[in-house]
Amino acid sequence: MLKVEQVRFRYHRMPVLNGITLQVGHGELCGLFGPNGCGKTTLFKCCLGFLRPQGGRICLAGSDIRELKVREMAKLAAYVPQDHKPPFPYRVAEVVLMGRTPHLGGMFGIDRDNHKKAVKAMELLDIGEWADQPYNALSGGQRQLVLIARAIAQEARVIFLDEPTSALDFNNQVKIWGVLRSVAARGITVLACCHDPNHVSWFCDRVVVMDQSGVIADGPPARVMTQETLDRIYEGTCSVHRVGTVRMVLPSGLAGREGMDREGLYDLDAASQGIDRRRLTRRSIDGPSAADRKHVQGSLYPEIVAGRGRVSNL
Repeated sequence: MLKVEQVRFRYHRMPVLNGITLQVGHGELCGLFGPNGCGKTTLFKCCLGFLRPQGGRICLAGSDIRELKVREMAKLAAYVPQDHKPPFPYRVAEVVLMGRTPHLGGMFGIDRDNHKKAVKAMELLDIGEWADQPYNALSGGQRQLVLIARAIAQEARVIFLDEPTSALDFNNQVKIWGVLRSVAARGITVLACCHDPNHVSWFCDRVVVMDQSGVIADGPPARVMTQETLDRIYEGTCSVHRVGTVRMVLPSGLAGREGMDREGLYDLDAASQGIDRRRLTRRSIDGPSAADRKHVQGSLYPEIVAGRGRVSNL
């Protein structure tokens, strides 16, 4: 669905993208991961036609983006920026409805079907009650949810998201990744730039890792998000642990602190939940006991379902 071949881009004399090559398939949720300044946002802008690369080729649904008209491009690709500050107080419903713009035609305004699709997108993210609120009066995290709803309403075949959960609380972070998985399951390709190694590991089908030299790893999270890869881009500041069948990336200095067991994370939860640490032994890595699960019922402690990236409260 998205194919990037040897793309090169520089700002004046400063090279940013040096022969980037990657491919994202139909209905795939792919995480673009890497340190600040490695060119992830620049790559997005090149893929969307906002910037013109000095070399290479980018194709969407088999079409070279250089040959696509604006309306054709808008039907293929939707974009959720990292931050958006509107100058005019549009209502939330109007902002989401803007996603239908590429599909409008003629002189008869917006029909009922387009309105229904905008409403459905808001309902999917549970923001229907904001419909009549001024968009520019919302918090940054709330505006992010509205922009994701707009992208869903657009019904593009590829959605690009630049750090979609950076301004959201934990509950909405989990909700958004669940929505993105649902969108991908409908056959829409999703490419999300993200700085959280756990999020791309838990929720993405594939991860593309970049540094200043280009793409350094590409594949399933279990194969890509390794200690070796993280050491290369973060120089030993984090370490990979395992909780049951799920990998968890932690700051390197966290192990050994109060409430933290080197074998897993359940001690960390015990410290905040008041669970008797004497019940937490080396078996903690296999999961909390039935008694401890009952104790933390309803807490924000997530149970990550390996392989699918689904999250549920205990």
